Amino acid sequence: MPKRQSRERSISRNSGSGWIFGRHAVVAALSNPRRECRKLLITRTLKQDLLEGAAALRRPPDLAIEILSRDEIDGHLNRGDVHQGIALQVEPLPSLDLEAACTPQSDARSVVAVLDRVTDPQNVGAILRSAAAFGARAVITTERHAPPPSGALAKAASGALEFVPYVRVVNLSRALEQLARMGYWRLGLDGSAKETMAETDSTGHIALVLGAEGKGLRQLTAKNCDFLVRLPMSHHVESLNVSNAAAVALYELRRGLG
Repeated sequence: MPKRQSRERSISRNSGSGWIFGRHAVVAALSNPRRECRKLLITRTLKQDLLEGAAALRRPPDLAIEILSRDEIDGHLNRGDVHQGIALQVEPLPSLDLEAACTPQSDARSVVAVLDRVTDPQNVGAILRSAAAFGARAVITTERHAPPPSGALAKAASGALEFVPYVRVVNLSRALEQLARMGYWRLGLDGSAKETMAETDSTGHIALVLGAEGKGLRQLTAKNCDFLVRLPMSHHVESLNVSNAAAVALYELRRGLG
């Protein structure tokens, strides 16, 4: 067993493949025709539930399946990964550049979320989930100082990673400039801003820019925003977690659509 685990982890590093785990994340990945799936690790109980019978989950015909115990699945993942008895080895999704993912279509309003060095995969996954819930077109982050689109992020996104583009750019300032040329107003969320979201004109295409946990927006990122806005909050609370703030702000932008 140790030799097999070591070899498979080496394959993952060399090929770019990785593990997605947790029921919702794996089911969404298996259902995504754009996702190349290599191997499914699953407990016998979940296999009966998901892969057998009239309501069996559709899956790639050449998918390798191994029936393992929960402890054996643990051995393929990182310590602390909560896999719920299911893990899937996958190739990365085909990448989308900023223009392909975010160019507004016809007259429909577009909203995207832009993350400035948000590094916690739980937060990024939760923001992807909120983006899916409230109709944001994409979540944009940097190649560096951001979690990879797999593992804990995929689980926290609860399937949203499969249909909300996760666009990783080299330079965030240039990406914000490009979004402006596409017709987006760039709203930076800043707890010290004078105006609230409700007091700012948020019609049109919106790029919602959110800063790192605890640090907020970097100075250069803030300069590349058209407006800095805050969420109206009780004086009893100084700030919200970035994923909670994203959810509230994306809901407000969605509500503005009627």
